[in-house]
Formats: sequence, structure tokens, C-alpha cells
Amino acid sequence: MIKAVVIGASYGGLEAIKLVLNELPANIKIPVIIVLHIGNNNINTFLAILNKDGKHLVKEVEENEEIKAGTIYFAPPNYHLQVENEFAFSLSTAEKVNFSRPSIDVLFETAAWTFKNGLLGILLTGSNSDGAEGLKTIKEFGGTTIVENPETAFAKIMPQSGITKSTPDFILDLKNIPKKIAELAKG
Repeated sequence: MIKAVVIGASYGGLEAIKLVLNELPANIKIPVIIVLHIGNNNINTFLAILNKDGKHLVKEVEENEEIKAGTIYFAPPNYHLQVENEFAFSLSTAEKVNFSRPSIDVLFETAAWTFKNGLLGILLTGSNSDGAEGLKTIKEFGGTTIVENPETAFAKIMPQSGITKSTPDFILDLKNIPKKIAELAKG
């Protein structure tokens, strides 16, 4: 049974994440945790747009915040987002990983250690290989993985790296990912 979803995206990720979240059913009762390569850029306007429909609670993570079901969390700008054993978040300004902070790999790996086979990891559009190693870790801990189809992704490098580094359970066009999340979340 899926207990949490982690999503990583980079170049082209704003639109990709918006589509996925807008299509998720309102009754999804698991946390969705997202790293979007944003560097130092503020995402408050983007979060306000996502919160506008009121279907989901969308927020930026705070240090030591407890992970709650039914909430969509975003890594804050310029911080690595980590999942701790107490099912809480921690933030770090450690060195960039794959030229990125926040790093998708950092989130995916720490979430895999905590949620193990209850984790669903999703790698979307992007123009570097961040997230590929994290997907591999999710698989090693028994989790389920989805990679956006590189042929239809805005930027192909990140999803292709995810496919090359690990064997994802599903390779889907973006429009089909929300339905698969809902299906897997139901068990």
C-alpha cells in the first residue's frame, strides 16, 4: 500500500506538476512531496495558484514539520528536503547534488529509507540526471516508480536518466500519471 508520493521535476516542471496536481482526485489521502528545481526563486505565486481550487492543501515545507496525509508539500528554494525517521521533514543547506539544491535525489533517497515499500517515486521532465539515483534507491527499498515518457516530456534528459539508471515500474505520458497515482493510492 502506498503511504507517500515523491515527485521530482526540473526544466518544464512547473507546467508538468500543475497538470499532475490539478488532475489528482480531491480525496487522495496520502502526502505528496515535491522537489522542483527552482534554485533561489520564490514559488509563493505558484503555490497560491495551486491552492486556488481548494481541492488540496499545497504548502512549502517548514523545518521539523510533521508529514500529514492529504497535504502536498514543496521543498523551499535553495534547501535540500529530507524525510526523517519520525515522519517529519528536515531542511539542509548542504552542498548541491547534481548541481541542484533542492535535489531530487536527496528527497527520493531519504523518503525511501523512511517509507520503504510504501513509497511511490515519480520523475518528470528535466534537463539533468538528478532523481535517477534516487529512483534506484526507491526500487531497492521495495517502492514503486513512475517515469514520464521521455518521448513526450518537455525535457527528455531527466526521465531518460531515470530509465537508464533503474527499471521503472511504469513509463507513462504525463496526462496518464495522475490516474496511476490515484489507482496505486487506493491499493
